[in-house]
Amino acid sequence: MIVTDRLVRAFGDVVAVDGVSFRVEKGELFGLLGPNGAGKSTLLKLLTGQLEASSGACAVLGIDPSRDPLDVKKGIGIVPEVESPPSFLTGREYLHFIGLVRGIADIRERTEDWIERLDMKEVATVPCKDLSKGTRQKLMIAAALIHEPPLVFLDEPFSGLDPRYQRLLKEYLSDYLARGGTVFMCTHILEIAEKMCTRIAIIDRGRIVATGGPASIGREGETLDQAFMRLTERTASQGV
Repeated sequence: MIVTDRLVRAFGDVVAVDGVSFRVEKGELFGLLGPNGAGKSTLLKLLTGQLEASSGACAVLGIDPSRDPLDVKKGIGIVPEVESPPSFLTGREYLHFIGLVRGIADIRERTEDWIERLDMKEVATVPCKDLSKGTRQKLMIAAALIHEPPLVFLDEPFSGLDPRYQRLLKEYLSDYLARGGTVFMCTHILEIAEKMCTRIAIIDRGRIVATGGPASIGREGETLDQAFMRLTERTASQGV
């Protein structure tokens, strides 16, 4: 579903993604972990066609996102780190708009299903600018999944959600994976990554410093939290 080969993205003299290579297979929930500024969001933007690579290669659903960003976006769903639905539409109007763009025939039914599923009845009449942070986050999740894509990118999807809706999202993602979906998730919440992810990559200073199953990332006897701290503190001890 995703293949990267020595992928690089530089902003002037700053290399945000530095020679990254990995694969994500169908049906996986692949978690990307890293401290702030490690390159997580930049990597996600490269994979989703929002940024062009400086060098290296990647393919998402067999498509090069640098060359064909629209084709990639047609086949995926994206939950960005910052929820930003258009302020002048109600939440319901926004989901209908997504349906029109994606050519969803039964968008009215799907919209009502997601409104009920995530208990966000206020989106029927309230402009997005007046919704709470949590409701805007739920709306972005619905917009990313309403067309039932084969692959979804989630950037801190649990941010702003209370424990009840975190649980509902976990249950939905488990069902989505069981139906053959694939998830690429950036998160700071190690507990969620440890429990949900099939495989994990830890990125630091733009480089992948470890990959593997949640139980195999660390040394013998280490928790994921302990492994994460050791792997990301290594550069910190060098003055980074």
